[in-house]
Amino acid sequence: MKEKIKAGLADTKLLFRSIPAPAAALFTISVVAMNILANKTIYQSDWLAIDGGILVSWLSFLCMDIVTKAFGPKASTKLSVFAMLVNLLVCLIFFIVSIIPTEEDYTAFNTIIGGTWFILLSSSVAFISSAAINNFMNWGIGRLFKKNPDGKLAYVTRSYISTFIGQFFDNLIFAVLTFMLFAPIFWDGFHWTFVQCVTCSLLGAGLELVMEVIFSPIGYVVLNQWNRDGVGAEYKRMRKI
Repeated sequence: MKEKIKAGLADTKLLFRSIPAPAAALFTISVVAMNILANKTIYQSDWLAIDGGILVSWLSFLCMDIVTKAFGPKASTKLSVFAMLVNLLVCLIFFIVSIIPTEEDYTAFNTIIGGTWFILLSSSVAFISSAAINNFMNWGIGRLFKKNPDGKLAYVTRSYISTFIGQFFDNLIFAVLTFMLFAPIFWDGFHWTFVQCVTCSLLGAGLELVMEVIFSPIGYVVLNQWNRDGVGAEYKRMRKI
């Protein structure tokens, strides 16, 4: 057991030395930004709910797709766990700031940054679950392209399918936990039906897929540049990726 733990720690250290800092930083920032921007609802109806997080959610999945292709699904999932932990730390700091008494009235500000514990719990569970689904599905689809695994067709196929399904489960898990489990208890009986959760999740995933389609060429260019520069060569040799 100790040897496995040591090997896992060594693997993780090498991974974080190998992933280019801009990719890790942008991914982590996007996860934190999603949590903040999700406090504002841009559009809401009986069948669709869109919050401000959609403006950066594409970046999170784009980064996961790039890291998965370059380093494998386990590596991308480790990065996802790291980003989630950073987000939880930021939320803790925000909460502490929100409860510090002040002479000025910061009620609105405190309400936004203080957050709601069950929304944070729901979003954390949804994010890490959808990240694992996205990463391993992306990797699995990529392995089907035997002749040209690094080609553009392989990249867009694995990215689009895994993103849509990953985003769907992200939305669905969050909606079910928040609006079917917690909301009826803490929001005076307000709730969604399962059909509403599924419909909103499908429509939301469709919109987020459009964002992925628009920005995915950036990911393909970045991957090609990483290949030319030999990014992560040591990690790939060790993991035999």
